[in-house]
Amino acid sequence: MRIAADPYTELRNRLFEAELLFSTGVDGLYGRSDTYQGIADAVDHLMHRWGHDVGATVVHLPPLIARSTFDSTDYIRSFPDLVGSVHVFNGGDRDHVELVRRVSAGGDWPALLEPGEIVLSPAACYSLYPMCAGRLPAGGRYFEVSGYCFRHEPSTDPTRMQAFKMHEIVYVGEPDTAQRHRDDSLARGLSILTDIGLDVTATPANDPFFGRLGAALAAGQLDEGLKFEGVTAICSDDRPTAVMSANCHRDHFGAPFGIETATGAVAHSACVGFGVDRITIALLVRHGLDPSTWPGPVRARLFS
Repeated sequence: MRIAADPYTELRNRLFEAELLFSTGVDGLYGRSDTYQGIADAVDHLMHRWGHDVGATVVHLPPLIARSTFDSTDYIRSFPDLVGSVHVFNGGDRDHVELVRRVSAGGDWPALLEPGEIVLSPAACYSLYPMCAGRLPAGGRYFEVSGYCFRHEPSTDPTRMQAFKMHEIVYVGEPDTAQRHRDDSLARGLSILTDIGLDVTATPANDPFFGRLGAALAAGQLDEGLKFEGVTAICSDDRPTAVMSANCHRDHFGAPFGIETATGAVAHSACVGFGVDRITIALLVRHGLDPSTWPGPVRARLFS
């Protein structure tokens, strides 16, 4: 009896065969063709227009975050299985000799490395919050943040990459405005994605918290309606893929990073985040692997 092929692996193979993505030998880590990158850049530009409309300060961030900042986000408590830490060599000559010996012998050379001052960034906006420390101007501030992120979840699903691009519109300031930003951004984000031909719906969601404590955190997040996702069918109607999320953080970042409103209260924050790679792949599945054949209105919205 023939076993049905995994549709996610089949999609990845199609993207490889079309040379839109290139294998690196590691699941979830891919090279990108010029065509693929052109679509991703066009998606980025849509979000840049939004940032311009709200007067956001544009911040392009590297895929690395200061370890001190990472520790203050409390990410390790909630998602230890997704973390990527950067380790470096701080030894002397003797340690170097042993390091080379272990590499040559196929031994445990990483054991000779030590944690560096940086961590792979799991979310584009995390490095932003220490930049906001102190008192904000009246009305708070909007930021447009983009960058590559890392989460250790290797998969043959090409939409579940270990290294992926995120583009976010973030508000930091008054609680009521943060809540309104989340709600308005969800509606606007869905509209933008619908305009480029994606069938996207909003659904309450929770983050993939780890372990038994995580189950309680996830339930609380759902009960309080803090996170919504925009999902679209890529390989499965029954298991649609999240391509955007709208999140209300409350004071989760304002408190640890010492961010205050103009009146001295602890600042709240909210963001809408777009998975640029997931949107790019969703467009390729929806409209075909050759963007030159896409519907005229979609091409006009993206590439003009």
